[in-house]
Amino acid sequence: MLNRLLRTHLRPYRNQVLFLTVLLIAQTVGNLYLPNLNADIINGGVVTGNLHYIIRTGVWMLALTLAVGVFAVVAVYWASRVSMATGADIRRAVFTRVQSFAARDINHFGTASLITRNTNDIQQIQLFLQMALTMMVIAPIMSVGGIFMAIHEGARLSTLLLVSIPVMTAFIGLVMVRVIPQFRSMQTKIDRINQVLREQITGVRVIRAFVRNESEAERFALANADLTGTALRVNRIFALTMPVMMVILNLSSVAVIWFGGRFVSEGSMPIGNLTAFLTYILQILTSVMMAVMVTILVPRAAASAERIVEVLDTVPAVADPDTPISPSTPNGSVRLTNVSFAYPGSERPVLDAITVEFEPGVTSAIIGGTGSGKTTLITLIPRLFDVTAGSVEVNGVDVRDQRQDDLWSSIGLVPQTAYLFSGTVATNLRFANPDATDADLWRALEVAQARDFVATMPGGLDAPIDQGGTNVSGGQRQRLAIARALVKRPRIYLFDDCFSALDAATDTRLREALRDQTRDATVIIVAQRVSTIMHADRVVVLDDGRVVGIGTHDQLVESCESYREIVISQLGAGAVR
Repeated sequence: MLNRLLRTHLRPYRNQVLFLTVLLIAQTVGNLYLPNLNADIINGGVVTGNLHYIIRTGVWMLALTLAVGVFAVVAVYWASRVSMATGADIRRAVFTRVQSFAARDINHFGTASLITRNTNDIQQIQLFLQMALTMMVIAPIMSVGGIFMAIHEGARLSTLLLVSIPVMTAFIGLVMVRVIPQFRSMQTKIDRINQVLREQITGVRVIRAFVRNESEAERFALANADLTGTALRVNRIFALTMPVMMVILNLSSVAVIWFGGRFVSEGSMPIGNLTAFLTYILQILTSVMMAVMVTILVPRAAASAERIVEVLDTVPAVADPDTPISPSTPNGSVRLTNVSFAYPGSERPVLDAITVEFEPGVTSAIIGGTGSGKTTLITLIPRLFDVTAGSVEVNGVDVRDQRQDDLWSSIGLVPQTAYLFSGTVATNLRFANPDATDADLWRALEVAQARDFVATMPGGLDAPIDQGGTNVSGGQRQRLAIARALVKRPRIYLFDDCFSALDAATDTRLREALRDQTRDATVIIVAQRVSTIMHADRVVVLDDGRVVGIGTHDQLVESCESYREIVISQLGAGAVR
């Protein structure tokens, strides 16, 4: 998965990677040649007392060292640019794919996991790529070149490599076998930490209201301890890695000096060659250690890559058709024909054989008991879910045959839970229509009965709004959400129980203003209160996922027992006489 992910997202930067590789090869070749020059200085200058040779060769060494330093700086710069750009591209790809997910897909992964995958997991990929673009290119060239140069300097001493390198390789393999499962487990436990923390932040009022601070702190402590324990196990293994590698490196150096000293005393090996050979041994084993440092990152990067690819490979449950159909007459009509819907794994459908039509210029209301399927029905119209059976037509075309952008462009949805984004009042309202003027915004606020309180806020339209709208009341959030839909001026308005936090007087004024504003549009209102929908042109009554009555308020009071029970429970028996 890691190879596939990097192969895909590194392709636009192949020229930079090629340039980077050339720089690293030049840097490595220079590093390999320096010990040879040092040996020449000792053998041809120090031993013979030739000062001119020492100075001349030393100048070459100094120039080569400066060049290697420049290559190293430029290589690190380009490696950083490529790795950060690749990470940004992967992050954009994950974000774009998540944006196309249906609610079912998001629930499958979980919000906390999706956040972790788009942050921590991609950071692991970036870190690995940064190291790989430098060390993983240098290490094999340094190892192979070092072995060749070491053999050139002292063939008999080179047999020591047949011991040290296999020992290092075996130890690295053992470490990888132990830590790969631990890294996969760590990413899952980071998801759990994010989930618990997110629930505690968003549900802080409920936690305090029920005095559950200590139990929630304990729940977080358990998740934190679980992650900490796994991280400690991994780090204990890595804590052993570097000392063992240094022991192998130092023992190899001791062996080189021990046997090399004997060869020098015998006269079979010049002292300069021994010095160069020792340097090459250190370079070879250091390159192996560099490879180990990158290899340590491989398991976690591989686990992160699997999680990222899982998101990128997910085919959204709701997707655009291959050959979309554009409505010829986008008048705002909505028709549900024999619609049934069941959530995955449920024993029975939430909606069963629903057939109803909503026409332009008509204000329709949907009412029913809790769990009757009102909100579910509303979500099928903008195709947040696909029907299990039947069809939903908007503007005369099945929603499954339309491009989602075209479908959504004709719908203004005010969800049951009003959500505002961090920014200002104006940026939240222009979320529906970026080209809306200030006059358009004030007009929408006036219809939504929000003009007065926005005018008193510091800055008016530029007044700050916190994430989720937490710095305004529930009723103010609902009115701003309604104003946002009005700024869009769509052909279809879907109000999903968004009047619940309004007092009766504000509710009445808002509905009267809406009637003039939405005169030619299709308006569908889901409500719990009879007073909110009793003046609608038509009321649809749901009970246990079925339509049990359609008509005006007066007609349903006479003909629909379910509606009559709702009216009596809210307004009293006198309201049905």
